[in-house]
Amino acid sequence: MENIQSLLPFLLMFVVIYFFMIRPQQKRAKQEKEFENNLKVGDRIITKSGIHGKVAELSEGTVVIETMAGKIKMERSAISMELSAKLVEKK
Repeated sequence: MENIQSLLPFLLMFVVIYFFMIRPQQKRAKQEKEFENNLKVGDRIITKSGIHGKVAELSEGTVVIETMAGKIKMERSAISMELSAKLVEKK
């Protein structure tokens, strides 16, 4: 009985860490992956490095972005979900 009581604080800490840290990160990663998969040609986006552009071409893991300076090929994961959503909201 004392063994269970001594382990209870550690179990409680693990549960709290899971629900406040691990689970939200997993949910966010899932949303970002869904956003990357739902991209289509013509979408206006902003990359994580701050480049504004429009999706010109899509392939399996990369995307070609048309900017005012020309076309840039980048990984899909380089597109910011939050910044792109704010860009769409402004319109």
